[in-house]
Amino acid sequence: MPSTPPELATKDISAWIDFLRTAEIPVLKITAREIARLKEDEEKLSARAITATVMNDPMMVFRVLSYSQQHKSKQQLQDLLQVEQAILMMGTTSFFKNLPTDFLVEDILKNQLTALMHLLKLIRRAHRAAHYASDWATHLSDMHAEEVRTAALLHDLSEMLMWCFAPDQMNQIHKLQNLDKTLRSSSAQQHVLGFKLLDLQKELVEAFQLPPLLSKLMQDGVGKEQRVRNVTLAVNLARHSSNGWDDAALPDDYSDIADLLRMDLDRVMRIVGVPENA
Repeated sequence: MPSTPPELATKDISAWIDFLRTAEIPVLKITAREIARLKEDEEKLSARAITATVMNDPMMVFRVLSYSQQHKSKQQLQDLLQVEQAILMMGTTSFFKNLPTDFLVEDILKNQLTALMHLLKLIRRAHRAAHYASDWATHLSDMHAEEVRTAALLHDLSEMLMWCFAPDQMNQIHKLQNLDKTLRSSSAQQHVLGFKLLDLQKELVEAFQLPPLLSKLMQDGVGKEQRVRNVTLAVNLARHSSNGWDDAALPDDYSDIADLLRMDLDRVMRIVGVPENA
């Protein structure tokens, strides 16, 4: 396993994919603590109890789903897009044995507190996006709302991993955007990293053999089918509202969401939690 990430000088997306393919993916300290607590009473443990803890950590969700895909039995004909299904199939003993949680985000970023702060903020934003996507899927009578929730939660996975493994570069991107509010994220990423995080995400999904449907739901595309639009709009709303409810992009978000849910703007603003004075 590579001990260190690729050097900044390479700016080579394939080098990053090679590194991430074999690197241990870290988890949050609270995830490790909760899973250790659950393991103490493994005989009485349910897959649902494990799932509740796993879903709090996008990187642990990614580990579970990618492991499940790469260790499918010959009898398993369908891809597993839901964490609880994946844990049921592998069993609790296999889960604890093959998905250890001793590599912690807080340890690798102990000297990078600014990067850790940005990563935790990004994870909170991912949870908001997942909540929106799941809520809207239920409103639209989507029988598989959990899949939409998972796709929204993992939408910015590549950015999370780069905050873990390339904190200096990610801090540089953040500073560039603070200095120039008109600078697009993709342009800053291309300048500093040599590639866009969206492109890294696509290659990451392919390298880890995530289910094609999940990959499709994670791709931006407002003009596409309902479930893809749901995820895209949820991610957009979570991102823009994290800048404050006065963000200039929010009115367009509300309009797009109203179109998706077929409801008026006032109701959309109420259900997504826009403050009355915003």
